[in-house]
Amino acid sequence: MTNEIITLVTGANRGMGLEIVKELSKKDQQVILGSRDLAKGKAAVSNLNQSIDVVQLDVTDEKSIQEAVEFVTDKYGKLDILINNAGAVFDNRKLPSEITQDSLRDDFNLNFFGLIAVTQAFLPLLKQSSQAKIINISSMMGSMTEALNPKSEVYQASAVGYQASKSALNMYTVQLAKELLKENLPITVNAIDPGMVATEFGGVNPEMAKKMGAKPIEHGVARTIELATDFDNKSTATFTNTNGIVAW
Repeated sequence: MTNEIITLVTGANRGMGLEIVKELSKKDQQVILGSRDLAKGKAAVSNLNQSIDVVQLDVTDEKSIQEAVEFVTDKYGKLDILINNAGAVFDNRKLPSEITQDSLRDDFNLNFFGLIAVTQAFLPLLKQSSQAKIINISSMMGSMTEALNPKSEVYQASAVGYQASKSALNMYTVQLAKELLKENLPITVNAIDPGMVATEFGGVNPEMAKKMGAKPIEHGVARTIELATDFDNKSTATFTNTNGIVAW
């Protein structure tokens, strides 16, 4: 079994996921880029000098998840960091009174059920690490405290399916962290809010996102990189961003 830090990032062929892969691979971690489309994942790293593995991983597909687990098991025998980055919004700007059941299911299948499926499948490999981390990319948009705060940057936001899936993800983060802590396992589980980032997320392009106030992608991944490289930090069941603690 290798002494390298083995890190898997889901939904990583573009946007924040790819930036996380790039930055962590420069910090001497062996990063595995998870991509629903294997060709797009390989293309994303083709011009990079770093040693980066690419694995086909659709978080909503049980067979895909299991094959990814087998790949990591066969090659590395452990996983030190799981970064659950894969996510999307399917609300199509519909009001809570108008959103369809199909849109709600799509939000939850990817952002909540898919994340749980991946986490549960990789837990045996995380348990092989001397100190493992599960980092869930959440959003302040899932904070009910901030949704009710008129001074909050997300107060005017309305994407109820996406927001509810992130609220649910936050609860899963807390409960899994408590379970692993109770079992005295050296695995921390934390949620991170990247803020509004200039990517293609939500159907806009980076330039459009910047005009709407989005921060550079490096800013969006900064807290994730900080947590993923600080093995002295044993905090668990936290929700943070670059400014500090985010209210649940």
